[in-house]
Amino acid sequence: MEVVEVLCMKGGVGDTSYAQNSLLQKKVISITKPTIHKAITNFCCNNFLATLHIADLGCSSGPNTLFAVLEIVTIVDKVCKNMGNQLPEIQVFLNDLPGNDFNTIFKSVSIFRKDLEKIMGARAESCFVTGVPGSFCGRLFPSKIPKGLESNKGNIYMASSSPPCVLESYYEQFQSNFSMFLRCRSEELVERGSMVLTFLGRRSDDPSSKECCYIWELLAVALSDMVREGLIEEEKMDSFNIPQYTPSPYEIKCEAQKEGSFTIEVSEVNWNAYDGEFCQSDAHKDGGHNVTMMMRAVAEPLLESHFGDGIIDEVFSRYQKIVADRMSREKTEFVNVTVAMTKRG
Repeated sequence: MEVVEVLCMKGGVGDTSYAQNSLLQKKVISITKPTIHKAITNFCCNNFLATLHIADLGCSSGPNTLFAVLEIVTIVDKVCKNMGNQLPEIQVFLNDLPGNDFNTIFKSVSIFRKDLEKIMGARAESCFVTGVPGSFCGRLFPSKIPKGLESNKGNIYMASSSPPCVLESYYEQFQSNFSMFLRCRSEELVERGSMVLTFLGRRSDDPSSKECCYIWELLAVALSDMVREGLIEEEKMDSFNIPQYTPSPYEIKCEAQKEGSFTIEVSEVNWNAYDGEFCQSDAHKDGGHNVTMMMRAVAEPLLESHFGDGIIDEVFSRYQKIVADRMSREKTEFVNVTVAMTKRG
């Protein structure tokens, strides 16, 4: 089965759904707000707008999707008012793979409109939201498993024990996907059009560093334990790899400069997964529950498609105990990379 057929967040609004376990992602959206505000201001100052198109590529589902749209639309409204300009018609396109839970998104559109009306009044009528299922060419993270990972035995991602050829395969896949993504967006954006990208990244030159791979290494520990106990076939474990790459700012800049269509500003924020939402000590006080639920909402569809649904509860039960033990002794932080890109005129 192709990765694009199963690469989606856990749908619905149940306890293990992405909608109920995406507080970290909401934090990332909030972190990018100043960058988005700057990009929108620069664009509005240099263009007369009758219609403004906004695309969320990889919108997922749950409250974060329309939270991001609300943030962007209200920024546009504020910038136009400050400039004395009429608010343009705003068309928002929500894109993700066909397996994404678009139903959950559109069930909450009425709530979104009420929130928008509270902020903008009658001007909220200028905003239209459309769902666009399908794969956009060249994802921000690999949309397929890199080739040449047969030697990555005992791991499900890049890890400190991964052979150099595995790290190189992941990097080459990132280069291919990201360069294609930039070429496609270059054809779609108007001159001086802007986009803001945000994803988990790393500061280290080492792609297997702890800051980007540790959380997956702990999941590999749980799976490996089940292999030793005969609950999972070793061949199944060795053939499973996560389709993701966490680039450094330098790697992002290199690909953008090679493609040549955009000016680029890259910023990075080192942030604690628990700041602002939970106390740091909650990572072990809650027995690793919050981190486990967040990871399950992201990883369950991939695990289920490869191993079957019979192991899911057991995997994450073990994972929770491992997370609780490790995070009670260590501080876990992530690097978020935000990229503001403007198409050259």
